[in-house]
Amino acid sequence: MSELTEKAKELMYEPAYAGDKDAAARQAASEFSEGYKTFLDEGKTEREVADYCEKELVKAGYQKFDDRKTYAPGDKVYLIHQGKAVLCATIGSRSLEDGFRLVIAHSDCPRLDLRPNPLYEAGHFSYLKTHYYGGIRKYQWVTLPLAIHGVFTRADGSSVTVRIGEEPGDPVFCITDLLPHLGQEQGERPLKDGIKGEELNVLIGSEAVADDQIKEKVKLNTMLLLNEKYGITEKDFVRAEIEVVPAHKAQDVGFDRSMVGGYGHDDRVDGYAGLRAEIECKNPAYTTVCVLADKEEIGSEGVTGMNSMFTFHFLQQLCACQKADSIRAFQNSVCLSADVTAAYDPTWASAFEPQNGTYAGRGVAIFKYTGSRGKSGASDASAELVGRVTRMMDEAGISWQIGEMGRIDLGGGGTVAKYVAHQGIEVLDIGVPVLSMHSPFEVIHKMDLYMAYRTFCTFFADGQ
Repeated sequence: MSELTEKAKELMYEPAYAGDKDAAARQAASEFSEGYKTFLDEGKTEREVADYCEKELVKAGYQKFDDRKTYAPGDKVYLIHQGKAVLCATIGSRSLEDGFRLVIAHSDCPRLDLRPNPLYEAGHFSYLKTHYYGGIRKYQWVTLPLAIHGVFTRADGSSVTVRIGEEPGDPVFCITDLLPHLGQEQGERPLKDGIKGEELNVLIGSEAVADDQIKEKVKLNTMLLLNEKYGITEKDFVRAEIEVVPAHKAQDVGFDRSMVGGYGHDDRVDGYAGLRAEIECKNPAYTTVCVLADKEEIGSEGVTGMNSMFTFHFLQQLCACQKADSIRAFQNSVCLSADVTAAYDPTWASAFEPQNGTYAGRGVAIFKYTGSRGKSGASDASAELVGRVTRMMDEAGISWQIGEMGRIDLGGGGTVAKYVAHQGIEVLDIGVPVLSMHSPFEVIHKMDLYMAYRTFCTFFADGQ
């Protein structure tokens, strides 16, 4: 090896694909992904994610958080907020005033929600009207099997859970599209208007009741079936929270099975990695906290979004239990805002800046800042924090990369980091690169998921 070759190796930075030369890591990543696929299939809504997490936390020995109790180092506590957001923590040996180690992801995903009065009949079919949630490309949601998940609150105050389209033998639902023979006018629309919001109507039935005196015979037949199975009336849709999601299961992608395709990688991939790391954390120095928040896809608004105080109230209550100053605790805390980013896609290379892209298979991706165009909506992490986290990862042999989301003036996206920073907590964005983000079938690399998990494990165990 020449002197210049040695110098180049020492001085130049060339990201590598994490699994190319590490068969053991590839095997570990493949094994870790099996549990993740189950998590995706069982948690297609934020309520289902919360239910899944609670079962796993209880199984791991967590106890429901009680703000009147004092907890000892090693104790594990959890809180499910409003049935949708998850908070779990392991009490550290150091004072809470030394700060928390936080990993915050989100569990909501782009989808279709039912409108307040969704059920109607047209052309001897019954349909449900929807209102899309989050940033979707509407044309991607037609002509694929859909499932219906959610909860109805009935007139008597009782609730009933609905999950149709997931089990063998279940019916599925769909949104229809025009055949190409008649699609000339539709084809002249801009791509963003190829399917419009008012055209995202879900086909749910076609059989009618046998009574010509009934005006909407198909609609009534649908309501009779729903009433028989769930005890609901049409008015109960007003009191419901029903989501329409893809009906398919998470699956391996590629002849080599190196990737996972499915619905909800954004951002359940980081949520799962954070949850597993928190569960497996034992006797940390700093108190560790994992949060799976709601409403990120619509700006983190609402009582279960990070723009509310539920996470910070939980931290303040933990401090009160230990008689610790919460302001000092926040000032000494560090957070990893765990959210996905766009993976460089060679088919759509013009949307990216290759030197600053993040690539599927190169490991977990760090973002000093997110936001759009002139860093709008970003939380720009300090050089010191980036250095501290990357040193930690290097020492642990974790594969990581750093970059941005696409070309500067093309768009961009934000995370929950700014809401954490608003509380005076240092925060850095980090997460798994995703292909086809916000589509009904997103793709991630197993190695990136595994490296995210290892990062969160190392971060929680770090005593520095």
